[in-house]
Amino acid sequence: MSVDRGQELRLLEALIFAADKPVDEAALTSRLAEGSDLQRLLADLEEFYRHRGVNLVRIAGGWCFRTAADLAPRLMLERTVSRKLSRAAVETLAIIAYHQPVTRAEIEEIRGVALSRGILDVLMESGWVRPKGHRPSPGRPATWVTTEAFLAHFGLDSLADLPGIEELKAAGLLDARPGVSLGEVVEAASAPRDQLEDAGGIGEDG
Repeated sequence: MSVDRGQELRLLEALIFAADKPVDEAALTSRLAEGSDLQRLLADLEEFYRHRGVNLVRIAGGWCFRTAADLAPRLMLERTVSRKLSRAAVETLAIIAYHQPVTRAEIEEIRGVALSRGILDVLMESGWVRPKGHRPSPGRPATWVTTEAFLAHFGLDSLADLPGIEELKAAGLLDARPGVSLGEVVEAASAPRDQLEDAGGIGEDG
């Protein structure tokens, strides 16, 4: 049976557009006609949107439409942020991102200060970190990792795409926007320990 390539492109476009999160390739394949070349269709769709207001991008292992990066400054809107992460929370997120899987004790050792109870709770509420198993050591402490929501928020396909601080400086992305940015996360991960010791927590020290 011949496949109507134009119709399959339209369907693929609609599936990705309608999704509220990046769609993995297995889910896309399941909705296309048998014999459809998903990789070629994605490549054609990606090329079609390359110079448009939205781009087709691969993030967190799936595909989604995102605003073209060069238009971001003209689309910035003021919005109410219910809770901004403290410096201590950003540092904790950075340590988890770059050292995962990591235990609470390991986070405290890297930061040089005790970790307040609320910090991991706030990061879990944001959907950016989650517990994953236990370290096979005395007490079997829980380990922490980042989530797909973390990748999606920061526009990453995988943890291998986490940049270094020099890359962000070169791209002019450090402190480029309010709230938590990837630049803050990398900067926190790269800060010497003596710069972390005085960081405050969320409503309390640590």
